[in-house]
Amino acid sequence: MPEPFRAAAGAPDNPDQMLGARQREALLESQVERAFGRKVWSVTPGFRVDALGPEGPEHWRCRALIAATGTTERVVPFPGWTLPGVIGLGAATVLLKSQMVLPGSRTLVAGCGPLLVAVAVGVLKAGGSVAAVLDLSGPGDWLKSVPAMTAQPGLLLQGLRWLGAIRAAGVPVLSRRTIREVRPKGERLEVIVRPVDGERRPIPTGVETVFEADCVAVGHGLVPAIEVTRLLQARHEFLPQRGGWIAHRDALCRTTVEGLFAVGDSAGISGAAAAYLEGRIAGLTAALDLGRIDAERHRELSTPIAGRLRKAARFGAAMARLMALRPGQVEGVDGDTVVCRCEDVTRAEIEAALDRGACHVNQLKSWTRCGMGPCQGRMCGETAASLVAARVGGREHAGLWTARAPIRPIDLEALYGDLAYEDIPIPQEAPL
Repeated sequence: MPEPFRAAAGAPDNPDQMLGARQREALLESQVERAFGRKVWSVTPGFRVDALGPEGPEHWRCRALIAATGTTERVVPFPGWTLPGVIGLGAATVLLKSQMVLPGSRTLVAGCGPLLVAVAVGVLKAGGSVAAVLDLSGPGDWLKSVPAMTAQPGLLLQGLRWLGAIRAAGVPVLSRRTIREVRPKGERLEVIVRPVDGERRPIPTGVETVFEADCVAVGHGLVPAIEVTRLLQARHEFLPQRGGWIAHRDALCRTTVEGLFAVGDSAGISGAAAAYLEGRIAGLTAALDLGRIDAERHRELSTPIAGRLRKAARFGAAMARLMALRPGQVEGVDGDTVVCRCEDVTRAEIEAALDRGACHVNQLKSWTRCGMGPCQGRMCGETAASLVAARVGGREHAGLWTARAPIRPIDLEALYGDLAYEDIPIPQEAPL
């Protein structure tokens, strides 16, 4: 492990009191071990990190913080997307890889981006069948991405092998298709599929196709998870080709808040390889800013990483463009379709609020409760914000929902433990 990472991870401030190399290694390993099993639920200015661990609430303070919070999955609503058996591509991936469980004996895979192929192949390898693969993108969209994809030839070849395996299994692969509706049919699901144009708008005169499956795995790209950088009040910018709202950074992953770094897909969709390399650069830069290494050492260690990062990021950017949300996708959402599944808010109710004058996502939230449920807008936020943006002139004008803790849903009982009402201290009455 490179010296700067050990130093930044918690070595004493006084260099004369530095631990030996093996001791520092053991210290870092123990810190990493303690970090597993913790659910971070709040990060506040001053870099106080609150988490829930096996023994209850914990908190730390740090001099520098690297936010590597990943993404959430985007699903543009359609009638039937709330039915049992309709899940995200990410959820299907977790079932296949972590739980070793098939999403369904017969799965239809739909959406856009590389996860389409990965999920379909995963289902086939696990012994299931795939009803069809529906890709919002067309062959031309993929061809435009090929030059950038050659930056990671291994991943490109893997994708081509997966596509070959899908076709060899006789699975229909339909380009520029989307789900119009999913409805129950006995113990299965009936999926009505319609064609879309190059901007992913439904084609009214297009011929529809019907499939049957017992699971529908659907995903329309990834959205950077920016809860931490928002809570810490970093400046953000809206870049649709990188996933949406992301923290503004310099070339060394610093945000506009001193000591706060953002890396990986939470700072713009770029893929796993780029995320790892950005994390290394951020770690070296944190060591530089904290005075643990000098500029020359930082340059020596970070320069080769930056070269590898440029290649990895080029590939990731091509995938992000394929997954970017296009206006036509939201335009095709029917008025009766539920947008906010937590609070059961339809598109028609959102449009009614906009007709009454709502002009910001927070105003929409107050008027309709859209985004107030357990997911805190992670499922409906992109669609709701796009509907507001269509009325007010863009996502920048539509704004961002106010960031609030908890970052993820938590059990309140875990926070207060065995505290009873009688344990609450009651101050003495003020003297007369």
